[in-house]
Amino acid sequence: MRVFLSDDHPLFRIGMRLSFEQEDHIDLIGEASDGYSSVERILSSNPDVSLIDVDMPGMSGIGVVRILRKAGFQKKIIILSTYNDENYIRDAMDAGADGYVLKCVEVSELIRILRSMYEDKPTVSPYLVNLALNPSVNHVYLNSTLEGAAPLTSREKEILDCLSDGRSNKEISTTLNISVETVKSHLRSIYKKLNAKSRVEAAKLAISMKRPR
Repeated sequence: MRVFLSDDHPLFRIGMRLSFEQEDHIDLIGEASDGYSSVERILSSNPDVSLIDVDMPGMSGIGVVRILRKAGFQKKIIILSTYNDENYIRDAMDAGADGYVLKCVEVSELIRILRSMYEDKPTVSPYLVNLALNPSVNHVYLNSTLEGAAPLTSREKEILDCLSDGRSNKEISTTLNISVETVKSHLRSIYKKLNAKSRVEAAKLAISMKRPR
């Protein structure tokens, strides 16, 4: 799988490059730090998958995608972003991106997403909006937009909000007037749905996935 990476942060590119070098099935064929050079280098190198940061100097990642599609580029394009914002997601979809991935994603999960999208396999991840499969993005949590992913219940969203505020199980229990054991049961369900391995990871996801108010 030939991958191109566009991001204006050198440390991020270095980190991704080192990670990809550990993968036998990934060849990072090029990098760019701004929108204009991204368009030129992607068109000339024709990668299988392009990872493009939504915010770059000169031209936004959305603009890059739009120009690439108008130029006839047909390969996979994934937007990388720190924002779980419906406007950004909708703009990425309208421009022709195949996916929108939050930057809080673990490298191993990003690699799994890349492989699945490259092979045109159904891709479910709490970090991904698969724009080709999910044109409607009007839910509060990114996880709720995923095809095949169980949406959080109203109670689970309340508990996740409390978790993102740093509250303990006992504090959540008092706030929502439910038992501590019930809180623990809901948390286990939340971890499973968000593919979170720990309380801290779930809290980070909750913070990053809240839509701006």
